[in-house]
Amino acid sequence: MGLKHLTLAGLAALGTASAFRLDQKPIFAHPGQQQPIRGGADSEKPLVTSEALEATISSKNLLKRAKQLYEIAKLGEKEYNHPTRVIGSEGHVGTLEYIRESLRALGDYYTLSHQPFPAVSGNIFEWRLLLGLDLAESAWPMGLTPPTKDKQPVEGKLIAVKGEGCNEEDFPKELEGNIAFVRRGTCPFGTKSEHAGKAGAIAAVVYNYEDSPVSGTLGAPSPDHVATFGLSGAEAAPYLAKLKAGEEITATAYIDAVVDTIMTDNIIAQTKQGDPDNCVMLGGHSDSVAEGPGINDDGSGSLTLLEIATQLTNFSVNNCVRFAWWAGEEEGLLGSDFYVANLPEEENQKIRLFMDYDMLASPNFAYQVYDARNEVNPVGSQELRDLYVDWYTKNGLNYTFIAFDGRSDYDGFIRHGIPGGGIATGAEVLKTKKEVKMFGGEAGVPFDVCYHQLCDDVSNLHLGAWEVNAKLVAHSVATYARSFDGFPKRESVEVAATKVGLSKAAKYSQDVKYHGSKMHQ
Repeated sequence: MGLKHLTLAGLAALGTASAFRLDQKPIFAHPGQQQPIRGGADSEKPLVTSEALEATISSKNLLKRAKQLYEIAKLGEKEYNHPTRVIGSEGHVGTLEYIRESLRALGDYYTLSHQPFPAVSGNIFEWRLLLGLDLAESAWPMGLTPPTKDKQPVEGKLIAVKGEGCNEEDFPKELEGNIAFVRRGTCPFGTKSEHAGKAGAIAAVVYNYEDSPVSGTLGAPSPDHVATFGLSGAEAAPYLAKLKAGEEITATAYIDAVVDTIMTDNIIAQTKQGDPDNCVMLGGHSDSVAEGPGINDDGSGSLTLLEIATQLTNFSVNNCVRFAWWAGEEEGLLGSDFYVANLPEEENQKIRLFMDYDMLASPNFAYQVYDARNEVNPVGSQELRDLYVDWYTKNGLNYTFIAFDGRSDYDGFIRHGIPGGGIATGAEVLKTKKEVKMFGGEAGVPFDVCYHQLCDDVSNLHLGAWEVNAKLVAHSVATYARSFDGFPKRESVEVAATKVGLSKAAKYSQDVKYHGSKMHQ
């Protein structure tokens, strides 16, 4: 069912505050130049406190929103044959409308804008990789890979590439009309694929230096990219041995895929009350992967923001609060990157910190805090980290630190000198026995067994963990909406450059392994 054919009964079932307004033109605005919907905020409301805002959060309300979001994800069934909210789908269009209409229903408390931007979107329909006569079980297409020629199987000899394929000279002349076999590491996957294409390869396989599989993305499309797979180190090992022994291996590669550029939107809501030169900003992403509805990833985060934005209207604030719903996160943090890259320096300086909330209700959860430290991140990141730690500790809850390695939308903010951090409950990584003792659950099982899959639906949510984390998000908002006392002031780019700002940025860029959910090298 397309969005334009959604019935009144369907709208009632979705439980939106008001019907989707399909005839209303978008409100376009640049960051920091948002267009108001209605008049000013009510300054007679009590000043927000953590206790009061936390008290408004309930799993019942969060679950109601999750059910609404799943119904919206079903709008993607016509094109994808299953519920999805991937950018470009009617499920994502419906998600954006739901967020906008929910915010409009709040009256005059927020200034609402949305920021259109071009986004690269890819969809992979079918694939296969044969090494000799054997089907490569761990072979997985890279994100944003082009298809094989004419979307048909191609055959050629498997040719080992020197080193890690980061230089054009690593790719031998024998690759013309054959398939490149490249070791993962050092440079982005897209660079390896591009070099393979320039050398005349008909496809490329990037194998891991560890036994585990490789899941990555080629990033921004290049005309020289070729159809590219990732392959586990364990499965690659016997073929590497044969190639080193001088044996010839014939491989067959097949990928049916499309890569398109579409237009999509970030949605920004900022309180009209509060000091506009001192903003606490928080975000989650509005999109899912193509493979499923994304009710935990990142329905749990984006709906938490929407619920808190709703409840915050009962209070006044001293500092402005800016909520963001990013599009294109699953394609490589496209929306948040676009937003930060287009912020004028003056507007950049108004953001005192950015808090990222991506996956807050994983069924086999752990309470995870990004290990953001001032010595390697913009000053203030560690103070935010400690706020989360203090809250968990105060409430008698265990927590664990996780790498601050570029996997979510905080990445662009850190790269542009804005302090950042966040919390999560885990994705595809297996839970350890130690973590079971800390949080319960099952060892040897992913934190979210449905991560990036069709089963990431309403049943894939741990409501207890979600409510706890939503209350912590409320605490973070209320704390900084009241006061930035004791929180480090922002430094200008010029001042940071004379200290360690640029070296921090360089070190961060060197150390991060991800640009979004997938490995990039």
